[in-house]
Amino acid sequence: MAHGASVIAIDGPVAAGKTVVGRQLARDLGFAYLDTGIMYRAVTWLALRTGTPVEDEPSLGRLAKDNPVGLEGTEGDRVSVAGHSLGPELRDPKVDNNVSAVSKASQVRRELVAQQRRIATQGKIVMIGRDIGTVVLPDADLKVYLTASPEKRAQRRWQEMQYRGQDITLEKVLSETLKRDQIDSGRDDSPLKPAEDAWELNTDGLTIDQVVQQIIDRSRAR
Repeated sequence: MAHGASVIAIDGPVAAGKTVVGRQLARDLGFAYLDTGIMYRAVTWLALRTGTPVEDEPSLGRLAKDNPVGLEGTEGDRVSVAGHSLGPELRDPKVDNNVSAVSKASQVRRELVAQQRRIATQGKIVMIGRDIGTVVLPDADLKVYLTASPEKRAQRRWQEMQYRGQDITLEKVLSETLKRDQIDSGRDDSPLKPAEDAWELNTDGLTIDQVVQQIIDRSRAR
């Protein structure tokens, strides 16, 4: 890709397909890949591990500052924090249930945004999250906002959870998805919303390959 975007930001609500699309896009382009959500999960895991209350914002902020999150491997599904190498632990139901509260803490967000920006300066990266285009990388070459209907997103998330052996009903996942949307778009600090110059792409009825190809075409057209 002689021309085109070298920093691509992908945002969108929970289970819009960001992770799987971002990972494949990075692989196809030969870019680095960062799912910023995994960094919030790492801080959440550490808070639970150290007994730091998830409503104690100053303590969470210090925890995030004193224990920078390191990326491991190229797939974006492993990180290191405080000397621990983490992968599947980050998808634990306990982490799932507390990550929104930790993500809401302004001091945690500030610290992790600084870490994410440092990672992006290394160039050629696909970064996904909920505030990449608006807050973390407002100057990204290409900003994509992936959406899908809540029902479709709940269905995807439910299938993932079934695959991991978690016993939960689709109705419960849908209600959690809607609640998560409300928290993410209603928080004071970096609420979930498309950047003004983001390209909105609804993934309902599209395969992963189709979504990735559309983003590559869009990137090359720049």
